[in-house]
Amino acid sequence: MSDGRASVTIRPYRDADHDAVVALAPRLTEGVAPWRDASAVADAVRSWVTGSLERGNGPGHGVIVATSGDDVVGFITVSTRRHFTGQTDAYIGELVVSAEAEGAGVGRALVAAAETWARGHGLHRITLETGAANARARGFYRALGYEEEEVRLSKPISADARPSSK
Repeated sequence: MSDGRASVTIRPYRDADHDAVVALAPRLTEGVAPWRDASAVADAVRSWVTGSLERGNGPGHGVIVATSGDDVVGFITVSTRRHFTGQTDAYIGELVVSAEAEGAGVGRALVAAAETWARGHGLHRITLETGAANARARGFYRALGYEEEEVRLSKPISADARPSSK
């Protein structure tokens, strides 16, 4: 990075990275639809991340980290996933960059590493999901050549369908 920041290394996840990666998980709560229960979202993202770390770099699954010096500044998880058409695609489960490393190309480098992982596994397409309300992430992926393929719609159907903000 040429703006005076420390250089970033992209490498496979190691068990010693566990706590630093889990500490980044709350960033995945950003951009979630406002009607979703915030504590349930936080629990879910922590579960996604810890589940990915348990699978680590095993068959059909990869976790890649970005480090700056001794600090983990981002991570991405990638795996195989069968599309409803029967095709097997690579799938980005989580991508997180620390607030301090945002805008420095870390996310792009991590996505490139996931794409390399996918090609190395003989896959021809990589997919991911992000919240419709996460305009920043959607713009980021669009700039990298990702196209929206499916849309999930949601509507409350009862007065108590919205969680309380307690």
